[in-house]
Amino acid sequence: MYAEEQSSKIDNNIYELESLNGWKERKNIENDAVYVETDSHISDEVVETKLSWFNTIFINSGAETKGIEPITEEEQTDDSLLTAALMWFSANMVLPAYAIGGLGPLVFHLNFGTSVLVIIFFSILGLLPVAFFSLFGVQLGLRQMTLSRYLIGNITARIFALINTIACVGWGIVNTVASSQLLNMVNQNGNNLPLWAGCLVIIGATLLVTFFGINVIHSYNRYSWIPNFVVFLVVIARLKKSGNFTNGDWGSGPTTAGNVLSFGSTVFGFAAGWTTYASDYTVYMPKSTNRFKIFFSLIGGLSFPLFFCMILGAASAMGAVNDPEWAQYYNSNGMGGLTYAILVPKSLHGFGQFCCVILAMSTVSNNVPNMYTVAMSAQSIWSPLAKIPRIIWTIAGNAAALGISIPACYYFATFMEYFMDSISYYLSIYISIALTEHFVFKKSFSAYVVEDWDNWDRLPIGIAGTSALIVGAVGVALGMDQTYWVGEIGRLIGEYGGDIGFELGASWSFIVYILLRPLEIKYFGR
Repeated sequence: MYAEEQSSKIDNNIYELESLNGWKERKNIENDAVYVETDSHISDEVVETKLSWFNTIFINSGAETKGIEPITEEEQTDDSLLTAALMWFSANMVLPAYAIGGLGPLVFHLNFGTSVLVIIFFSILGLLPVAFFSLFGVQLGLRQMTLSRYLIGNITARIFALINTIACVGWGIVNTVASSQLLNMVNQNGNNLPLWAGCLVIIGATLLVTFFGINVIHSYNRYSWIPNFVVFLVVIARLKKSGNFTNGDWGSGPTTAGNVLSFGSTVFGFAAGWTTYASDYTVYMPKSTNRFKIFFSLIGGLSFPLFFCMILGAASAMGAVNDPEWAQYYNSNGMGGLTYAILVPKSLHGFGQFCCVILAMSTVSNNVPNMYTVAMSAQSIWSPLAKIPRIIWTIAGNAAALGISIPACYYFATFMEYFMDSISYYLSIYISIALTEHFVFKKSFSAYVVEDWDNWDRLPIGIAGTSALIVGAVGVALGMDQTYWVGEIGRLIGEYGGDIGFELGASWSFIVYILLRPLEIKYFGR
């Protein structure tokens, strides 16, 4: 776009950024016009040659090129509450959510009724902050990791951005490995799909959706839940017909309490996992949209698939408890193997295998937010990284997930699951600090100065936030109850311990933050 063609559109509503080549690039926020200015006159041809070739390609392809810079009110044109709700509806109507529910009976030895109660309570606890922080995207036009600079401090936010980048790729790997194992089981008597090829299929489909950005993502998630939901209905029908489902015996006492806490920690981690992504998917909604409508739309979009998939997973797991053959499939291939056992042998055979393929591909809907947000997280770590276009980070994230998921299928799938279980604890610390800052210190959206989003001299430093993160991490370590680590406090609950890592992390970080933040404000003024 030539300078003279845009000069008539440019008014006083502009800001300045220093570009890599030393030129001053001015962007008209209101009309999205761009011109380049130096101390001397330059020709239009020079301006054109300074445009990066890859940005030109991506613009011509229709891909979203917007990064972590604030979304202006003129760009906030997506007023569909249904789009916002279906984003998370599709992301949770997937095999990974179903697999989480199965852990209640099969790993934590809870009956179906207890598993359901745990699923409902801890899912609500986890999804509420996702819906709440989504409001910030609408009101401020800031991506979640950029927004975090106001909520937990500039330095702390960049630490969390690094953690979130790792988490996005890590969850993509875990999900891809699980789906590849299910795809590998299909057509075992013929030419079944190798594990490496399954990873390629899942990651390739994820890249195809995330490449073009938010509009294509929303369009995909508007419909991707439908086949998954239909297959889950088929699972319900086959589970009912098998006669393997029973409620099981109700338990009580310290050991059951410990198992409830441990299962609850896992459910919370999955439901709350979208918290550090939340505002990324509402930044294009108009600021005038009713907050209550947004909040409760997102509550609906999150709660139904979480409840439905996890409860169905728990019911299927009870079938494995009662059927040794189903249990053997589970022990060999996890919840994917159990799903195969329900749908294929002594069941639907060829059609059952088709259903397994559909469920395996459902993971794409769960991976899409990971591989879109990985770009925003990476750009938020360090200012020079923000100059690398979003699409490059999206491609890099998918490439990393593919490169690690293939060997993980064969050698260290269990390690990846343990690693991601550990990294998910940071969510409780983040939620605790961010909610404290907003409700205690900022109190309203008017306290956020969007123009300071990348201003080190105006943003909260992060001394209180980083201190709270460190102390909260100690609380997590003491309260954890995992196969690879049992904390000193967690081991005191029942025969096998109880996981209270996220509770201790959240409470300890809150105490430290509420004590140190006033001092930070007093001595640094921000």
